[in-house]
Amino acid sequence: MAIREKEPHFVLLPFMAQGHMIPMVDIARLLAKRGLTITILTTPHNAGRFKSVIDRATGSGLNIHIFHLKFPSSEVGLPDGCENFDMLPSVDYAANFFTATAMLNEQVEEMLRQLKPPPSCLIADMCFPWATDVALKLQIPRILFHGTSCFALLCMHILAICKDWEAITSDTETFVVPGLPDRFELTKAQLRGTPNDPDSDWSKFWDQIREAEVETFGTIANTFEELEPEYIKEYKKTKGKRLWCVGPVSLCNKDYSDKAERGNKASIGEHDCLKWLDSKEPGSVVYVCLGSLSRLPTAQLIELGLALEASNRPFIWVLRNTSEELQTWILEEKFEERIRDRGLLVRGWAPQVLILSHMSIGVFLTHCGWNSTLEGITAGVPMITWPFFADQFFNEKFIVNVIKTGIRVGVEEPVFFGHEENAGVKVKSDEIKRVIEKLMGGEEEGNERRKRAKELGEMAKRAVEEEGSSYLNMTLFIEDVMAEQANSGGLDQEK
Repeated sequence: MAIREKEPHFVLLPFMAQGHMIPMVDIARLLAKRGLTITILTTPHNAGRFKSVIDRATGSGLNIHIFHLKFPSSEVGLPDGCENFDMLPSVDYAANFFTATAMLNEQVEEMLRQLKPPPSCLIADMCFPWATDVALKLQIPRILFHGTSCFALLCMHILAICKDWEAITSDTETFVVPGLPDRFELTKAQLRGTPNDPDSDWSKFWDQIREAEVETFGTIANTFEELEPEYIKEYKKTKGKRLWCVGPVSLCNKDYSDKAERGNKASIGEHDCLKWLDSKEPGSVVYVCLGSLSRLPTAQLIELGLALEASNRPFIWVLRNTSEELQTWILEEKFEERIRDRGLLVRGWAPQVLILSHMSIGVFLTHCGWNSTLEGITAGVPMITWPFFADQFFNEKFIVNVIKTGIRVGVEEPVFFGHEENAGVKVKSDEIKRVIEKLMGGEEEGNERRKRAKELGEMAKRAVEEEGSSYLNMTLFIEDVMAEQANSGGLDQEK
Protein backbone atom coordinates (compact mmCIF):
# COMPACT_ATOMS: atom_id res chain seq x y z
CA MET A 1 0.00 0.00 0.00
CA ALA A 2 1.45 3.38 -0.99
CA ILE A 3 1.74 6.16 1.57
CA ARG A 4 -0.81 8.82 0.70
CA GLU A 5 0.22 12.48 0.56
CA LYS A 6 -0.91 15.29 2.89
CA GLU A 7 -2.07 13.43 5.96
CA PRO A 8 -0.88 12.88 9.54
CA HIS A 9 2.13 10.58 9.50
CA PHE A 10 3.35 9.23 12.84
CA VAL A 11 6.72 7.45 12.96
CA LEU A 12 7.58 4.95 15.71
CA LEU A 13 11.07 3.85 16.74
CA PRO A 14 10.81 0.93 19.21
CA PHE A 15 13.83 -0.30 21.18
CA MET A 16 14.91 -3.77 20.10
CA ALA A 17 13.74 -5.74 23.14
CA GLN A 18 10.45 -7.63 23.38
CA GLY A 19 9.14 -5.69 26.39
CA HIS A 20 9.64 -2.43 24.49
CA MET A 21 8.61 -3.53 20.99
CA ILE A 22 5.34 -5.28 21.79
CA PRO A 23 3.50 -2.24 23.25
CA MET A 24 4.93 0.06 20.54
CA VAL A 25 3.49 -2.18 17.81
CA ASP A 26 0.15 -2.11 19.64
CA ILE A 27 0.32 1.71 19.78
CA ALA A 28 1.07 1.78 16.04
CA ARG A 29 -2.07 -0.24 15.35
CA LEU A 30 -4.21 1.90 17.66
CA LEU A 31 -3.05 5.05 15.86
CA ALA A 32 -3.63 3.46 12.45
CA LYS A 33 -7.19 2.61 13.50
CA ARG A 34 -7.74 6.37 13.89
CA GLY A 35 -6.98 6.79 10.18
CA LEU A 36 -3.33 7.86 10.48
CA THR A 37 -0.43 6.79 8.30
CA ILE A 38 2.07 4.91 10.46
CA THR A 39 5.70 4.02 9.83
CA ILE A 40 7.69 1.69 12.12
CA LEU A 41 11.48 1.86 11.92
CA THR A 42 13.21 -1.36 12.98
CA THR A 43 15.67 -4.02 11.86
CA PRO A 44 14.83 -6.98 9.56
CA HIS A 45 14.95 -9.59 12.34
CA ASN A 46 12.68 -7.58 14.64
CA ALA A 47 10.28 -6.78 11.80
CA GLY A 48 9.96 -10.53 11.26
CA ARG A 49 8.76 -11.03 14.83
CA PHE A 50 5.56 -9.05 14.27
CA LYS A 51 5.16 -9.48 10.50
CA SER A 52 2.00 -11.62 10.78
CA VAL A 53 0.28 -9.10 13.05
CA ILE A 54 1.15 -6.16 10.76
CA ASP A 55 0.15 -8.13 7.65
CA ARG A 56 -3.29 -8.75 9.17
CA ALA A 57 -3.57 -5.06 10.09
CA THR A 58 -2.69 -3.84 6.59
CA GLY A 59 -4.96 -6.51 5.11
CA SER A 60 -7.84 -4.97 7.06
CA GLY A 61 -7.09 -1.56 5.53
CA LEU A 62 -4.76 0.00 8.12
CA ASN A 63 -1.99 2.18 6.69
CA ILE A 64 1.11 0.79 8.45
CA HIS A 65 4.56 0.56 6.88
CA ILE A 66 7.83 -0.94 8.09
CA PHE A 67 11.19 0.49 7.06
CA HIS A 68 14.33 -1.51 7.79
CA LEU A 69 17.36 -0.20 9.66
CA LYS A 70 20.72 -1.94 9.31
CA PHE A 71 21.81 -2.99 12.79
CA PRO A 72 25.63 -2.77 13.16
CA SER A 73 26.08 -6.01 15.14
CA SER A 74 29.54 -6.99 13.90
CA GLU A 75 30.90 -3.42 14.19
CA VAL A 76 30.40 -3.52 17.97
CA GLY A 77 31.55 -7.08 18.61
CA LEU A 78 28.17 -8.83 18.57
CA PRO A 79 27.44 -11.95 16.49
CA ASP A 80 26.01 -11.21 13.04
CA GLY A 81 22.23 -10.99 13.17
CA CYS A 82 22.13 -10.26 16.90
CA GLU A 83 19.43 -7.59 16.64
CA ASN A 84 17.35 -8.04 19.79
CA PHE A 85 18.33 -7.74 23.44
CA ASP A 86 17.06 -11.26 24.15
CA MET A 87 19.61 -12.65 21.66
CA LEU A 88 22.55 -11.53 23.81
CA PRO A 89 24.49 -14.37 25.49
CA SER A 90 24.36 -12.43 28.78
CA VAL A 91 23.86 -8.97 30.24
CA ASP A 92 27.65 -8.47 29.90
CA TYR A 93 27.06 -7.67 26.21
CA ALA A 94 24.53 -4.92 26.95
CA ALA A 95 27.08 -2.12 26.46
CA ASN A 96 27.90 -3.44 22.97
CA PHE A 97 24.21 -3.54 22.14
CA PHE A 98 23.59 0.04 23.28
CA THR A 99 26.65 1.20 21.33
CA ALA A 100 25.05 -0.33 18.24
CA THR A 101 21.71 1.42 18.87
CA ALA A 102 23.51 4.77 19.24
CA MET A 103 24.99 4.22 15.77
CA LEU A 104 21.49 4.19 14.23
CA ASN A 105 20.97 7.95 14.56
CA GLU A 106 22.20 8.93 11.09
CA GLN A 107 20.16 6.17 9.42
CA VAL A 108 17.04 7.30 11.27
CA GLU A 109 17.57 10.96 10.40
CA GLU A 110 18.09 10.18 6.72
CA MET A 111 15.02 7.96 6.65
CA LEU A 112 12.86 10.64 8.29
CA ARG A 113 14.02 13.18 5.71
CA GLN A 114 13.00 10.87 2.86
CA LEU A 115 9.57 9.81 4.15
CA LYS A 116 6.51 11.11 2.31
CA PRO A 117 4.36 12.66 3.52
CA PRO A 118 6.84 14.22 5.97
CA PRO A 119 6.56 12.81 9.49
CA SER A 120 4.27 14.62 11.94
CA CYS A 121 6.23 13.34 14.95
CA LEU A 122 8.73 10.75 16.14
CA ILE A 123 7.58 8.41 18.91
CA ALA A 124 10.87 6.99 20.18
CA ASP A 125 11.77 4.70 23.06
CA MET A 126 13.62 6.24 26.01
CA CYS A 127 16.66 4.07 25.12
CA PHE A 128 17.29 6.34 22.11
CA PRO A 129 18.22 9.63 23.83
CA TRP A 130 19.68 10.88 20.52
CA ALA A 131 16.18 10.76 18.99
CA THR A 132 15.41 14.09 20.67
CA ASP A 133 18.23 15.83 18.79
CA VAL A 134 17.12 14.24 15.51
CA ALA A 135 13.53 15.45 16.04
CA LEU A 136 14.69 18.96 17.00
CA LYS A 137 16.86 19.12 13.88
CA LEU A 138 13.88 18.18 11.71
CA GLN A 139 11.50 20.43 13.69
CA ILE A 140 9.06 17.67 14.58
CA PRO A 141 7.82 16.73 18.08
CA ARG A 142 9.70 13.89 19.80
CA ILE A 143 7.35 11.78 21.91
CA LEU A 144 8.89 9.66 24.65
CA PHE A 145 7.90 6.07 25.35
CA HIS A 146 9.13 4.60 28.66
CA GLY A 147 7.32 1.27 28.74
CA THR A 148 6.70 1.19 32.49
CA SER A 149 4.20 2.54 35.03
CA CYS A 150 3.99 6.13 36.26
CA PHE A 151 4.42 4.65 39.74
CA ALA A 152 7.86 3.23 38.83
CA LEU A 153 8.88 6.41 36.98
CA LEU A 154 7.91 8.55 39.97
CA CYS A 155 9.80 6.27 42.39
CA MET A 156 12.94 6.48 40.26
CA HIS A 157 12.61 10.26 39.99
CA ILE A 158 12.22 10.69 43.77
CA LEU A 159 15.18 8.41 44.52
CA ALA A 160 17.33 10.44 42.11
CA ILE A 161 16.53 13.64 44.05
CA CYS A 162 16.20 12.44 47.67
CA LYS A 163 19.46 10.58 48.19
CA ASP A 164 19.36 9.85 51.94
CA TRP A 165 19.19 6.14 51.11
CA GLU A 166 22.69 6.28 49.57
CA ALA A 167 24.18 6.56 53.09
CA ILE A 168 22.96 3.03 53.87
CA THR A 169 25.97 0.68 53.80
CA SER A 170 24.15 -2.65 53.58
CA ASP A 171 22.63 -3.87 50.30
CA THR A 172 19.90 -5.67 52.23
CA GLU A 173 18.84 -2.99 54.74
CA THR A 174 15.38 -1.65 53.92
CA PHE A 175 14.43 2.01 53.50
CA VAL A 176 11.14 3.78 52.78
CA VAL A 177 10.72 5.64 49.48
CA PRO A 178 9.67 9.13 50.67
CA GLY A 179 6.92 11.43 49.43
CA LEU A 180 4.53 8.82 48.03
CA PRO A 181 0.84 8.17 48.84
CA ASP A 182 1.60 4.53 49.75
CA ARG A 183 4.28 3.35 52.16
CA PHE A 184 6.63 0.59 51.04
CA GLU A 185 10.27 -0.41 51.50
CA LEU A 186 13.11 -1.21 49.11
CA THR A 187 16.75 -2.22 49.46
CA LYS A 188 19.80 -0.96 47.59
CA ALA A 189 20.16 -4.41 46.02
CA GLN A 190 16.72 -4.05 44.43
CA LEU A 191 17.82 -0.87 42.64
CA ARG A 192 20.41 -2.68 40.52
CA GLY A 193 19.69 -2.22 36.84
CA THR A 194 17.65 0.95 37.42
CA PRO A 195 18.71 4.61 36.97
CA ASN A 196 19.18 4.71 40.76
CA ASP A 197 21.80 1.94 40.89
CA PRO A 198 24.65 3.51 42.92
CA ASP A 199 27.26 1.08 41.56
CA SER A 200 26.21 1.27 37.92
CA ASP A 201 28.54 1.83 34.97
CA TRP A 202 25.49 3.21 33.18
CA SER A 203 25.12 6.55 34.98
CA LYS A 204 26.24 8.50 31.90
CA PHE A 205 23.61 6.76 29.76
CA TRP A 206 20.85 7.46 32.31
CA ASP A 207 21.95 11.11 32.40
CA GLN A 208 21.60 11.26 28.61
CA ILE A 209 18.07 9.87 28.87
CA ARG A 210 17.12 12.47 31.50
CA GLU A 211 18.63 15.33 29.48
CA ALA A 212 16.86 14.19 26.31
CA GLU A 213 13.54 14.06 28.16
CA VAL A 214 13.74 17.79 28.94
CA GLU A 215 13.39 18.65 25.23
CA THR A 216 10.63 16.16 24.41
CA PHE A 217 7.08 17.23 23.60
CA GLY A 218 5.59 14.72 26.03
CA THR A 219 5.28 11.07 27.05
CA ILE A 220 2.88 8.41 25.81
CA ALA A 221 2.29 5.80 28.52
CA ASN A 222 0.92 2.27 28.55
CA THR A 223 -1.21 2.72 31.65
CA PHE A 224 -4.68 4.09 32.40
CA GLU A 225 -5.83 6.87 34.68
CA GLU A 226 -8.07 4.75 36.89
CA LEU A 227 -5.21 2.36 37.71
CA GLU A 228 -2.76 4.80 39.30
CA PRO A 229 -4.51 8.22 39.48
CA GLU A 230 -2.39 9.73 42.26
CA TYR A 231 0.89 8.62 40.69
CA ILE A 232 -0.08 9.85 37.22
CA LYS A 233 -1.06 13.23 38.64
CA GLU A 234 2.15 13.55 40.67
CA TYR A 235 4.41 12.37 37.84
CA LYS A 236 2.83 14.87 35.45
CA LYS A 237 3.29 17.66 38.00
CA THR A 238 6.89 16.66 38.73
CA LYS A 239 7.95 16.53 35.08
CA GLY A 240 5.91 19.50 33.87
CA LYS A 241 5.33 17.75 30.56
CA ARG A 242 2.35 16.45 28.62
CA LEU A 243 1.43 12.88 29.49
CA TRP A 244 -1.03 10.77 27.53
CA CYS A 245 -2.10 7.52 29.24
CA VAL A 246 -3.51 5.32 26.47
CA GLY A 247 -3.35 1.78 27.89
CA PRO A 248 -3.78 -1.05 28.28
CA VAL A 249 -2.61 -1.18 24.67
CA SER A 250 -2.74 -5.01 24.66
CA LEU A 251 -6.53 -4.69 24.36
CA CYS A 252 -6.14 -3.72 20.70
CA ASN A 253 -5.62 -7.46 20.09
CA LYS A 254 -9.18 -8.56 19.46
CA ASP A 255 -8.96 -11.80 17.47
CA TYR A 256 -7.36 -15.08 18.48
CA SER A 257 -4.55 -14.84 15.91
CA ASP A 258 -3.41 -11.41 17.11
CA LYS A 259 -3.52 -12.56 20.74
CA ALA A 260 -1.65 -15.75 19.91
CA GLU A 261 1.12 -14.11 17.85
CA ARG A 262 1.58 -10.90 19.83
CA GLY A 263 5.34 -10.39 20.05
CA ASN A 264 6.42 -13.60 18.35
CA LYS A 265 5.19 -16.85 16.85
CA ALA A 266 3.95 -18.98 19.73
CA SER A 267 5.55 -22.37 20.47
CA ILE A 268 2.12 -23.96 20.94
CA GLY A 269 -0.80 -23.78 18.52
CA GLU A 270 -3.60 -21.49 19.65
CA HIS A 271 -6.20 -24.24 19.15
CA ASP A 272 -4.22 -26.77 21.23
CA CYS A 273 -3.77 -24.16 23.93
CA LEU A 274 -7.47 -23.22 23.99
CA LYS A 275 -8.53 -26.88 23.96
CA TRP A 276 -6.38 -27.54 27.03
CA LEU A 277 -7.69 -24.42 28.82
CA ASP A 278 -11.31 -25.25 27.93
CA SER A 279 -10.90 -28.60 29.71
CA LYS A 280 -10.17 -26.89 33.06
CA GLU A 281 -12.52 -25.40 35.65
CA PRO A 282 -12.94 -21.59 35.75
CA GLY A 283 -10.30 -19.89 37.90
CA SER A 284 -8.39 -23.13 38.56
CA VAL A 285 -5.19 -22.80 36.49
CA VAL A 286 -1.84 -21.42 37.68
CA TYR A 287 -0.10 -19.67 34.77
CA VAL A 288 3.69 -19.32 35.17
CA CYS A 289 5.73 -17.12 32.85
CA LEU A 290 8.89 -15.30 33.92
CA GLY A 291 9.56 -13.12 30.88
CA SER A 292 11.86 -13.07 27.86
CA LEU A 293 15.00 -11.96 29.74
CA SER A 294 14.44 -13.60 33.13
CA ARG A 295 16.40 -16.76 33.78
CA LEU A 296 16.74 -18.90 36.90
CA PRO A 297 19.37 -21.47 37.89
CA THR A 298 18.33 -25.04 37.17
CA ALA A 299 18.09 -25.89 40.88
CA GLN A 300 15.58 -23.05 41.38
CA LEU A 301 13.53 -24.09 38.35
CA ILE A 302 13.34 -27.62 39.78
CA GLU A 303 12.00 -26.19 43.06
CA LEU A 304 9.38 -24.27 41.07
CA GLY A 305 8.40 -27.39 39.12
CA LEU A 306 8.06 -29.43 42.31
CA ALA A 307 5.90 -26.71 43.87
CA LEU A 308 3.56 -26.69 40.87
CA GLU A 309 3.29 -30.47 41.05
CA ALA A 310 2.67 -30.45 44.82
CA SER A 311 -0.01 -27.74 44.51
CA ASN A 312 -2.35 -30.31 42.95
CA ARG A 313 -3.70 -27.55 40.71
CA PRO A 314 -3.67 -27.45 36.91
CA PHE A 315 -0.89 -25.25 35.55
CA ILE A 316 0.79 -23.88 32.43
CA TRP A 317 4.53 -23.39 32.85
CA VAL A 318 6.37 -21.41 30.16
CA LEU A 319 10.06 -22.34 29.87
CA ARG A 320 11.74 -19.79 27.61
CA ASN A 321 15.34 -21.00 27.96
CA THR A 322 15.50 -24.67 28.89
CA SER A 323 19.02 -25.72 29.89
CA GLU A 324 20.33 -29.19 29.12
CA GLU A 325 20.49 -29.83 32.84
CA LEU A 326 16.81 -28.98 33.33
CA GLN A 327 15.76 -31.00 30.30
CA THR A 328 17.71 -33.98 31.68
CA TRP A 329 15.90 -33.62 35.02
CA ILE A 330 12.50 -33.43 33.30
CA LEU A 331 13.26 -36.63 31.34
CA GLU A 332 14.99 -38.64 34.09
CA GLU A 333 12.40 -37.77 36.73
CA LYS A 334 9.57 -38.34 34.22
CA PHE A 335 8.20 -34.96 35.27
CA GLU A 336 5.93 -34.50 32.25
CA GLU A 337 4.48 -37.97 32.76
CA ARG A 338 3.82 -37.24 36.44
CA ILE A 339 1.94 -34.03 35.67
CA ARG A 340 0.45 -35.07 32.31
CA ASP A 341 -3.21 -34.81 33.31
CA ARG A 342 -2.98 -31.31 34.73
CA GLY A 343 0.30 -29.67 33.70
CA LEU A 344 1.26 -28.14 30.36
CA LEU A 345 4.88 -27.17 29.61
CA VAL A 346 5.36 -24.59 26.86
CA ARG A 347 8.95 -24.38 25.62
CA GLY A 348 9.64 -21.02 23.99
CA TRP A 349 7.14 -18.23 23.34
CA ALA A 350 3.63 -18.52 24.81
CA PRO A 351 0.46 -16.75 23.60
CA GLN A 352 0.22 -14.87 26.90
CA VAL A 353 -2.66 -12.48 26.17
CA LEU A 354 -4.69 -15.39 24.81
CA ILE A 355 -3.94 -17.51 27.89
CA LEU A 356 -4.57 -14.79 30.48
CA SER A 357 -7.91 -13.83 28.92
CA HIS A 358 -9.23 -17.39 29.34
CA MET A 359 -11.72 -17.92 32.17
CA SER A 360 -9.84 -20.98 33.51
CA ILE A 361 -6.82 -18.91 34.65
CA GLY A 362 -6.87 -18.41 38.41
CA VAL A 363 -3.46 -16.88 39.16
CA PHE A 364 -0.46 -15.53 37.24
CA LEU A 365 3.06 -16.13 38.60
CA THR A 366 4.99 -13.30 36.93
CA HIS A 367 8.43 -11.66 36.77
CA CYS A 368 6.65 -8.27 37.09
CA GLY A 369 7.76 -6.79 33.77
CA TRP A 370 5.33 -3.94 33.11
CA ASN A 371 3.75 -5.52 30.02
CA SER A 372 3.04 -8.76 31.88
CA THR A 373 1.87 -6.85 34.95
CA LEU A 374 -0.60 -4.81 32.91
CA GLU A 375 -1.74 -7.88 30.96
CA GLY A 376 -2.48 -9.61 34.27
CA ILE A 377 -4.36 -6.55 35.54
CA THR A 378 -6.33 -6.31 32.28
CA ALA A 379 -7.32 -9.98 32.50
CA GLY A 380 -8.54 -9.45 36.08
CA VAL A 381 -6.15 -12.12 37.36
CA PRO A 382 -4.36 -11.95 40.75
CA MET A 383 -0.59 -12.31 40.67
CA ILE A 384 2.27 -14.01 42.49
CA THR A 385 5.29 -11.74 42.10
CA TRP A 386 8.81 -12.97 41.30
CA PRO A 387 10.86 -9.94 40.16
CA PHE A 388 14.36 -10.23 38.65
CA PHE A 389 15.83 -6.78 37.89
CA ALA A 390 15.30 -3.19 36.70
CA ASP A 391 11.78 -1.78 37.24
CA GLN A 392 10.41 -5.19 38.25
CA PHE A 393 10.91 -4.64 42.00
CA PHE A 394 9.01 -1.33 41.70
CA ASN A 395 6.23 -3.13 39.82
CA GLU A 396 6.09 -5.77 42.55
CA LYS A 397 5.52 -3.04 45.15
CA PHE A 398 2.79 -1.59 42.92
CA ILE A 399 1.01 -4.96 42.63
CA VAL A 400 1.33 -5.95 46.30
CA ASN A 401 1.26 -2.63 48.21
CA VAL A 402 -0.62 -0.18 45.98
CA ILE A 403 -3.33 -1.95 43.96
CA LYS A 404 -3.25 -5.00 46.27
CA THR A 405 -3.90 -7.68 43.64
CA GLY A 406 -0.93 -9.93 44.35
CA ILE A 407 1.30 -11.67 46.89
CA ARG A 408 5.12 -11.84 46.95
CA VAL A 409 6.87 -15.15 46.51
CA GLY A 410 9.66 -13.67 48.65
CA VAL A 411 12.55 -12.83 46.29
CA GLU A 412 14.80 -10.13 47.80
CA GLU A 413 17.70 -9.71 45.35
CA PRO A 414 17.99 -9.27 41.57
CA VAL A 415 19.14 -11.98 39.17
CA PHE A 416 20.60 -10.85 35.82
CA PHE A 417 20.49 -13.08 32.77
CA GLY A 418 23.82 -14.72 32.05
CA HIS A 419 24.60 -14.73 35.79
CA GLU A 420 21.68 -16.86 36.98
CA GLU A 421 23.77 -19.89 37.99
CA ASN A 422 25.48 -17.74 40.65
CA ALA A 423 22.11 -16.99 42.26
CA GLY A 424 21.39 -20.40 43.76
CA VAL A 425 18.00 -21.32 45.22
CA LYS A 426 16.22 -18.30 46.73
CA VAL A 427 12.74 -19.79 47.22
CA LYS A 428 12.07 -23.41 48.22
CA SER A 429 9.20 -25.41 46.75
CA ASP A 430 7.25 -25.45 50.05
CA GLU A 431 7.20 -21.63 50.12
CA ILE A 432 6.07 -21.37 46.48
CA LYS A 433 3.30 -23.88 47.17
CA ARG A 434 2.26 -21.92 50.30
CA VAL A 435 1.91 -18.68 48.31
CA ILE A 436 -0.15 -20.40 45.59
CA GLU A 437 -2.44 -21.77 48.28
CA LYS A 438 -2.68 -18.38 50.00
CA LEU A 439 -3.98 -16.78 46.81
CA MET A 440 -6.14 -19.65 45.55
CA GLY A 441 -7.13 -21.61 48.64
CA GLY A 442 -10.04 -19.51 49.88
CA GLU A 443 -8.19 -17.52 52.56
CA GLU A 444 -9.58 -14.05 53.29
CA GLU A 445 -6.53 -12.16 51.98
CA GLY A 446 -6.49 -14.19 48.78
CA ASN A 447 -10.21 -13.64 48.23
CA GLU A 448 -9.85 -9.88 48.74
CA ARG A 449 -6.99 -9.68 46.24
CA ARG A 450 -8.87 -11.79 43.70
CA LYS A 451 -11.91 -9.53 44.04
CA ARG A 452 -9.79 -6.41 43.61
CA ALA A 453 -8.08 -7.91 40.54
CA LYS A 454 -11.44 -8.56 38.91
CA GLU A 455 -12.59 -4.98 39.55
CA LEU A 456 -9.41 -3.54 38.00
CA GLY A 457 -9.82 -5.81 34.98
CA GLU A 458 -13.24 -4.29 34.33
CA MET A 459 -11.82 -0.76 34.74
CA ALA A 460 -9.06 -1.54 32.23
CA LYS A 461 -11.55 -2.64 29.59
CA ARG A 462 -13.74 0.45 30.12
CA ALA A 463 -10.70 2.74 29.75
CA VAL A 464 -10.12 1.76 26.10
CA GLU A 465 -13.77 1.76 25.05
CA GLU A 466 -15.14 4.74 23.15
CA GLU A 467 -15.41 7.67 25.59
CA GLY A 468 -13.16 5.81 28.07
CA SER A 469 -10.20 7.69 29.56
CA SER A 470 -7.53 6.05 27.38
CA TYR A 471 -9.62 6.38 24.23
CA LEU A 472 -10.08 10.10 24.87
CA ASN A 473 -6.38 10.49 25.71
CA MET A 474 -5.44 8.94 22.37
CA THR A 475 -7.70 11.47 20.62
CA LEU A 476 -6.07 14.28 22.61
CA PHE A 477 -2.60 12.94 21.80
CA ILE A 478 -3.26 13.06 18.05
CA GLU A 479 -4.76 16.55 18.31
CA ASP A 480 -1.85 17.85 20.40
CA VAL A 481 0.78 16.48 18.01
CA MET A 482 -0.94 17.86 14.92
CA ALA A 483 -1.37 21.29 16.54
CA GLU A 484 2.30 21.34 17.55
CA GLN A 485 3.42 20.24 14.11
CA ALA A 486 1.29 22.92 12.46
CA ASN A 487 2.93 25.54 14.67
CA SER A 488 6.50 24.37 14.05
CA GLY A 489 6.18 23.65 10.35
CA GLY A 490 8.66 20.79 10.53
CA LEU A 491 9.94 18.97 7.48
CA ASP A 492 6.94 20.05 5.43
CA GLN A 493 8.11 23.65 5.73
CA GLU A 494 11.73 22.68 4.96
CA LYS A 495 10.70 21.20 1.65
